[in-house]
Amino acid sequence: MWQSRFAAGIVCAAIAASATGPAHGQGFLDRPVRIVTSEPGGGADAVARLIASGLTATLGRQVIVENRGGSVVIPAGIVARASPDGHTLLLYPGTFWIAPLLQKVTYSPTKDFAPVSLATTSPVVVVVHPAVPAKSVKELITLVRDKPGQLNYGSGAAGSSTHLAAEMFNYMAGTKIVHVPYKGAGPAMIGLIGEQVQVMFASGSAAASHVKANRIRALAVTTARPSALFPGLPTVSDSGVPGYEFSQTLGIFAPARTPGKIVELMSQELRRTVQRPEVKERLLASGAEPVGGSPDQLMTIVQSDIAKIGKVVAGARIRIQE
Repeated sequence: MWQSRFAAGIVCAAIAASATGPAHGQGFLDRPVRIVTSEPGGGADAVARLIASGLTATLGRQVIVENRGGSVVIPAGIVARASPDGHTLLLYPGTFWIAPLLQKVTYSPTKDFAPVSLATTSPVVVVVHPAVPAKSVKELITLVRDKPGQLNYGSGAAGSSTHLAAEMFNYMAGTKIVHVPYKGAGPAMIGLIGEQVQVMFASGSAAASHVKANRIRALAVTTARPSALFPGLPTVSDSGVPGYEFSQTLGIFAPARTPGKIVELMSQELRRTVQRPEVKERLLASGAEPVGGSPDQLMTIVQSDIAKIGKVVAGARIRIQE
């Protein structure tokens, strides 16, 4: 759903051409920039650090990553309360804008934040244990319908991408693969390899090595188009569930009321950064596809996800315990 190359010459030329341009005239970038994200060691953290390194090298200002573990409410609150001047950004996966559908939160993703740019997107991969006879999504659907209630899928925490992607599949395919929650996606993958569960909607980065080692079998990717990370693997939409799409998306947001000129400047530079060859190569190696995108494009994704996943959440009665 649950996604910047920096041209230093362009930035320098703009500053030289006008000392009163957006960056200087509004006091922009007069101190370090911080990117607030989730706990260290995760996918969002890795992307944040790659982007921070690129920004530091070209903006001439230090860009630091501030990790905040636990609930999304904590990092979201830090950014929402920050000065709206471009010095504080939030980089977070789709759980940031989906969380209000699942639990009470203290922020509005569409009112308290200004979208800046899509950072990356990663596919979720439909994988099964090798003992499952299905070799395609169509065969999996047939198998589930022939044996209702007999196939289980493992997932991480309630509301995680591994959970919501599977429930969206059940919703759109008219199937009932039984949910078996684990304490995290890692334990769920172990459960799949050990055949405690038969199916999983796993992150691409988590699934890749196990697919290569034939511990699990990949059937399809959940993105709208085939993924460069899994060449040759079809999409779920083209394999029996038309219109199905689910991505692990990382978006970048600023506090609401950040001036439009600052948002646009940061958006342009972030888009350039994720497409720099050295940054792009490292992102792909980590299992994330660099995308970029305008503020409007990110807002469209947010609103679409809220509407689409909201139906799944309501239909499956998914709720995170307070």
